[in-house]
Amino acid sequence: MPHVLEPPRPDDAPALGPLQLRVWLETYPCEDAGIDEAWIREQHGSSATADGIAGWRAFIEAALRQPDLLFCLVARSGAQTVGFVCGRREETVTLGPMYLSNEAQGQGLGDRMMREFLAWAGDTPVRLWVTDYNTRAIRFYRRHGFEATGERELWRGRLPNLRMVREP
Repeated sequence: MPHVLEPPRPDDAPALGPLQLRVWLETYPCEDAGIDEAWIREQHGSSATADGIAGWRAFIEAALRQPDLLFCLVARSGAQTVGFVCGRREETVTLGPMYLSNEAQGQGLGDRMMREFLAWAGDTPVRLWVTDYNTRAIRFYRRHGFEATGERELWRGRLPNLRMVREP
């Protein structure tokens, strides 16, 4: 089934939080970093709760009101949401979150999502955080012109991230 990319509607909110949690559970477990299912659920489980879904709904509604400042695009396979990319414009553009379920990867969908996002960003520098052991994501971002800056953070005391930037 072909994938469709489109702006989300407020009634998409109930799918985004659980998808975000599922992708975290698929992507981020790392014994060396002390990141397991319990830690992920503690840090991101709220994305699939009523409060998390309300937060997604509020973001989608704000993006619909301010498309020059907030970006969001969902990827669907039939009726199922399989990914999304969001961002915000301030002095620079920040990419994130961007997630694609495992079953939707490797089909060019992430590239399509990124092209749409970069077209929205235009001539503004784009920055993001990526988990340093997520080598697949790092390769993906490099393919799209992002370079590591050397800046690092330890998100919530465990998740090692590195900053990447794409100049226009």
